[in-house]
This record gives sequence, structure tokens and C-alpha cells, in this order.
Amino acid sequence: MTTLTLPSAIDPEALLVALDKAACEQSLAEFIKRAWKQLEPGQLYLHNWHVDFIAEHLEAVTNGEKVDGEYYNRLLMNVPPGAMKSMMVNIFWPAWEWGPKNKPHLRYVACSHNTGLAERDNIRLRRLIISEWYQERWGDRVELTGDQNTKLKFENKAGGWRHALAAGSITGVRGDRVTIDDPISAEDANSDAVRETINRWFCESVPTRLNNPDSSVIAVIMQRVHERDVSGVILDGNMGYDHIMLPMEYDPDRACITKLGYEDPRTERDELLFPARFPRDVVDRDKRILNPYAVAGQFQQSPVPRGGGIIKDADWQLWSPPEYPPLDFVLASLDTAYTEKTSNDYSALTVWGVFSGRHEERSTRLVDRYGKPYAEARSGGIEGMSKVVLMFAFAERLELHALVKRVAETCKAMKVDRLLIESKASGISVAQEMRRLYGHEQWAVHLVNPGAQDKMARLYSVQHLFSEGMIFAPDKKWAEEVIRQVASFPKAKHDDLVDATSQAIRHLRDTGLLIRADERLAELADSMDYANIRTPKPLYDA
Repeated sequence: MTTLTLPSAIDPEALLVALDKAACEQSLAEFIKRAWKQLEPGQLYLHNWHVDFIAEHLEAVTNGEKVDGEYYNRLLMNVPPGAMKSMMVNIFWPAWEWGPKNKPHLRYVACSHNTGLAERDNIRLRRLIISEWYQERWGDRVELTGDQNTKLKFENKAGGWRHALAAGSITGVRGDRVTIDDPISAEDANSDAVRETINRWFCESVPTRLNNPDSSVIAVIMQRVHERDVSGVILDGNMGYDHIMLPMEYDPDRACITKLGYEDPRTERDELLFPARFPRDVVDRDKRILNPYAVAGQFQQSPVPRGGGIIKDADWQLWSPPEYPPLDFVLASLDTAYTEKTSNDYSALTVWGVFSGRHEERSTRLVDRYGKPYAEARSGGIEGMSKVVLMFAFAERLELHALVKRVAETCKAMKVDRLLIESKASGISVAQEMRRLYGHEQWAVHLVNPGAQDKMARLYSVQHLFSEGMIFAPDKKWAEEVIRQVASFPKAKHDDLVDATSQAIRHLRDTGLLIRADERLAELADSMDYANIRTPKPLYDA
């Protein structure tokens, strides 16, 4: 506990400094309030409950608290931009530990996705430490050395230092605190190669860079940019991190409760995080400007927009009858990656049934191009129009022969008419084996070449079929996995079922097996117009 030492002769200015110093030493949040103007003299400090929330958890780290017998030393913070999380973790917290908490020996390694960001916070931390305000209060504890005082690294005379690095280059450096601030940019997150390189660095290199493996700290602060970003790796891997997740708009279904028992205090759905700085009109304005993935990742700390991305959850129609309708055609679509290694992708198969849409109940009055009614029909039940239902799906890691057998068994059981396989190296091998071993079966094996279209373009090309209510799926666990993965694309951890889905629906469109309502109506209208054309009168009597 801090002891307030008053000067022998009461000096009002010295008394204010002593009181200020004591308040800072008691609370990180108080230190932030009072140190703010040293860094942002032109900006009014606006306090909010989330500052106290985060500060309490950082204080628990500083105090060496334990949870379930283990040091509380792993933090993952997903908080919107502009909420001061980087300043809190990278600037105020180290300055508070060195001075007010009298721990100038601590060593910090600070990483970001580029050196410039890490360098920026280094400069600001150093500026705070050498400020007259800070030195007047803790200058006897924290004095920087002259021989190691650069933009990327500076030291104090107690042996503590702060070293700024780009994510991926931590070799040869060890610290008591390793802070990782946005280890990957939103652009790089879309690259599988870059994303997996950063994830491997985080999992394999960062844990070995700690001075004391049992008590040293790793703190990750970032916005969500992909299901398989560093945050996703932490959350999926059960790595012992405490998760502070505070979205811009409150989502009760994802309410944050930390290991220390702190809970997001908001109660109303969409209640704002920081209304003094980000009021409703500002948030709504920014949401109109940002794309749905940026809103989900930066504001809501979810890599997938609520309800889905390119294809939304609600775009799928529920197939509720106990049996499938009479089917005109059954198509299987395979995305191959035959291997049992957990580091590789899955092989995914989806099976689709094409059927008449006459079960629909909505009715539409059809007219020819002259506006004359010629029939009453049910929308979706128009003669010649078709719809598609997902009949089965799986995604597994299998070796070549196990995969071929699994696919063949599924095709036989589901009475598949055609099996699609993408014409890539692994797909060609599977197709050859299917033809060699099962060439006598009823299904035909068809290799598909997507050409220059990337995965996103392929999904966009069939998006309208989902939004028009032409694609159905039953209430099954395997169907829910397909729907979830499709809704998460392109930010999903895996996209194998997405590829199998877009390949199937695109093929049905290209072969004319899947016809939209307006296309069939146009055909009917044309046929009626042709039938209404009167036989022309001969120019001459025969």
C-alpha cells in the first residue's frame, strides 16, 4: 500500500503533487486520467467504464494474481478502434508499472504487424517518461540511459527496457511482458500464406521469448479480421487466455465475462460501448461507410457479419417435410485434399437434389409482354422451374483410398447421377480412382475447371439464387455446418464446404438444370406470344 508522505512545511503545490502521485500509485485508471494531457494536450480526456474494465485486468497482471493456482498472465483483448486499448496496454501500463508501481526492472517486447506502429508507441511512451510531470513524481525511480535510447529500443538505469519489433521477428529477444498489437493487417488476413505464417510465429516463437515461462505475460490486443486470425487461434486452442471482448454495440448472445468475474455491464441489445466518444449518429454513419466485414470485425469483434456475409443464414430456405420431394436430378460436388495431417484442409462433399418448386404457396398472376393475363400460377410452382435441396454433406481429412471409398458409398446411397470434382492435382487423382474402381456405377464423374474465377467470384456468381429462395437445407447438424461455413466466407477458418457448394450450384446453372422464376416466366410469355400470333393472310389467292 502506498504511504502518503507530506512535506514538513505545507507547500500547496507540493501537496497537490503528493496527492496526485498517491492517486496514480493506487490505480492504473487514475494514472491514465492524469497522464493523458502529457500525450494529448489538445484532446479532452473522456473517461468511460471500459477503461476501468481493462485497467482492472492489467492491474491483476501487475499484482501477480493467480486464478486456479496459476499466474494470471495471458490476456486477449478484442476492442473497437478508438477505444484507447493500444495506448492503455503499450504506453500507460508500462509507464505505470515502471514508475507508480516501482517496477523499473521490467522488460517489454512490443510487436505489431509493421515496425512503424510499434515504433510510434515506443516514442510516445518515452515522451511520457521524460515529461516534467512524470519525472517530478517518479524520476527517482525511472531514469533513461543515454547509450540505449532509440526509437525502437530504450532502457532505464534499473535494467528495464522496451523493444519495438514487427510481428514475426522476435528471435533473440526476451521480455517480462510481450504485447502484440494487431499482429496482422486486414489486407494480409485474406492471404492464407501470410495468416498462417503469423499464426505459426505466435504459437511457436512467442511463448519461447519469455524471461519467466510461469509468470511472464503475453497480452494480445487486436480487432477480428478472420476466423483463423491470432484471436481465432487463441480461442480455438484453449491456451489459457482471458478474453476481454467489448463490441461497439452490445450483443447479449456474446456478452463478455472474464476469469476475474468482470462482466460487460450493458443490458440492452445494441447499447453503445463509448457513447461520449462514439454516439449513435457517428456509429451509424461509419457503419454506412464500412463494408459488412469491416463493421463485424472492427466494431463487433466478430469476423463474420451478423446473419452472414456474401450469403446470409436467412437466405437458406428450411426444408421441413420428413422426406425429400421427387427429384429430377441428384448432383454430388467434391472438394479434394486427401491427407490425414491435421495441418491440411479437409476433403468436402455436398449432395444436392433438383426438384420442381410447386410446393410453394405464394401465387402470382402471369401476364404476357402486352400485359394480358394468361394464367394463374404459384410462384416457385411455375411449370419447368426448379429448386435445389441440400441432401447430405461431410468434411473430413482422409487419405486417397479412404476418400474414394467414402465418396463412392455416399454416391451409391444417395443415388447420385453426377459427381463433380474440381480439375486440380488432387482432384484429378481422385477422379481417376473413381472411374477405375466404380466406372460401372450409375453416376458419371465430371471434372470441373473453374478457370480464372477465384473462390469469392464463384460464390458471388450464385449469391442471387440463395437470396431468391431457391436453395433449401434440412434442419440437420451437417447442414448447419455447411450454412455456417458459407455464411462465414471469406473469413472462415475452412472453406472446403463453401467450394463444394458454389461448384455444385454454378454447375446446375450452367447446365440449365436450375432455372430462376423470371427466366421461366419469360419463356412462358414468349410461348404465349408465339401462340397468339395470327396466321398471316396470303398476298395472293391460291
